[in-house]
Amino acid sequence: MNNTWNGAPSRRDFLKAAGAAGAAAGGLLSLDALAQSGALNMYTWSAAVDLVKSHLTAFEARTGIKVAYNTSPWAQYRETMITKFVAKAPIDVMWVSDSWLPEWADAGWLAPVNQFPELLKYNADADRFCTESMTYKGKQYGLTYYSDYMAFFYNEEMLRKAGIKEPPRTWDEVLQQSLKIKSAGLSQHPMMLSMARESWLIEFLSAMVFSHGGRFVDDKGVAAVAQANGGAQRALQWIAEAVQKHKIISPACVETGELNGLKAFGAGNHAFALLSRYRVRTLNDAKQSPVAGHVRQALMPAGPGGSPATVGWMRFHGMTPQAAADKTRAANAARLIEWFGGKAGSQYQFQKMLFNDLGSGFGIPSMFKDPEVQANYAKYADIKVFEAQQKLARKKDVIARWFGEWDEVNGTAWQSAVLGKSSVADALKKSAGSWNDLRKDT
Repeated sequence: MNNTWNGAPSRRDFLKAAGAAGAAAGGLLSLDALAQSGALNMYTWSAAVDLVKSHLTAFEARTGIKVAYNTSPWAQYRETMITKFVAKAPIDVMWVSDSWLPEWADAGWLAPVNQFPELLKYNADADRFCTESMTYKGKQYGLTYYSDYMAFFYNEEMLRKAGIKEPPRTWDEVLQQSLKIKSAGLSQHPMMLSMARESWLIEFLSAMVFSHGGRFVDDKGVAAVAQANGGAQRALQWIAEAVQKHKIISPACVETGELNGLKAFGAGNHAFALLSRYRVRTLNDAKQSPVAGHVRQALMPAGPGGSPATVGWMRFHGMTPQAAADKTRAANAARLIEWFGGKAGSQYQFQKMLFNDLGSGFGIPSMFKDPEVQANYAKYADIKVFEAQQKLARKKDVIARWFGEWDEVNGTAWQSAVLGKSSVADALKKSAGSWNDLRKDT
């Protein structure tokens, strides 16, 4: 799964790479010096590079532990790391996407951190979905340093012009308000939903399914997406009718990626949109958005039998078995992981740096009470809604070694039903069959 957090036109494009892959900060060791120094070797993709360098320099000054900092562009990061794992390259700590955990853990490329109570203590402070997302087969594999979720946004000015006083609380209200906005000539397609076949698609679909009270997979790992009258069926039926019958969503949604959807909503073409929560900073920035000042977040609308649930994602610092095998190196690696994912001194400094400087999300609920965090967020959005929705975020239930192959089938099936090329039931049956077949074969 192509989960990004970089300058590419996808999920983390708001965090721009500040240096080339492999660049090292002043005072941070190069790979050539690593062998002689015994320094820790840390790998990340090329995002928030200046912030990482600054935090690493402070870590070295505080602990005396040297770190060789290495980066690779997001587009090549997963493949680069796998090549290094197979070659047994010297890696101690690295960034990991929640989507890769089953693959990397089963391959023996990640070491659990359960033996470090100084790391596990942070679970008491972290969002549940974050801890669950880095736990596999009963073992925890790191500490969260970044998380976010799919949010529901609306254009307050467009609703006001249509005579709508409150944002929708259910998907039926989304439909009714969209029809009113459409009839008023304010928007041809009031609801913006990106359904292009890209890495974002599973987040959009998961948010729809979860808010309709459904699941893709049950607790035993068996496909639940095709259950008759289940949440997934209700979600896909709503989307299909919104496109084909009510025409409040454009049929071009199947070709609209997340970035183009963001631009269209930011241009004032739509009243409602599903977008990553952090996008509100861009949408309410007058230098970047024509609708700045008018975009608000509401809780995710609930479907029949559903709730305002949404899907969350996270990234974490993991440790390699090579590092874990050496007592001293493992202890130093744990200190580095804590420095980024836990507290550096008296606060969650790195997560706060990312939020204050870049608007990115965090997985520590207590940070919502930080006056500085509150003041910064108040400049462009309501932190109470941010916090309330985060409490309802759930981890993706489809992360498995075979996710990528299944995702191709699932995405095609949903698109087919949305465009009326297949029935909703047939599309979900195809998705479920693919999941269960892959589950048996791997």
